[in-house]
Amino acid sequence: MMTSVDTDLIRVLGDPLRLKIVTLLAHETLCTTHLVEETGAKQTNLSNHLKVLREAGVVETEPCGRFTYYKLKPEVIEALAGQFAELAERARTAADRKRSCP
Repeated sequence: MMTSVDTDLIRVLGDPLRLKIVTLLAHETLCTTHLVEETGAKQTNLSNHLKVLREAGVVETEPCGRFTYYKLKPEVIEALAGQFAELAERARTAADRKRSCP
C-alpha cells in the first residue's frame, strides 16, 4: 500500500506566517492580541490565517470573555509527523530496491 502525506495540511502549514502561529501555539494558548504582538502581522491578516488553520483542524478556539484564545491540536501534528516517519521507514527499506529501465 502506498503511503501518502496529507498535502492539504502541508499546504496549510507551508505558509510562513501560519507556521509561525503554529510554533507559537505549541508553547502556549494565545489570544489574537498576543499573536499580533508576537508575529507583527496585521489583525485582519492574522485572523484570515487563523481561519485557515481552524478550518484545517490544526487549531481550536476557546472563548474567554471578549477574547478568543487559540490552542494547537497536537494530534494533527502527530498524525502528519507519523505520515512522514512512515515515508522515511519505507525509504530505508527500499534503499536497495531499484526498478530496471525498459
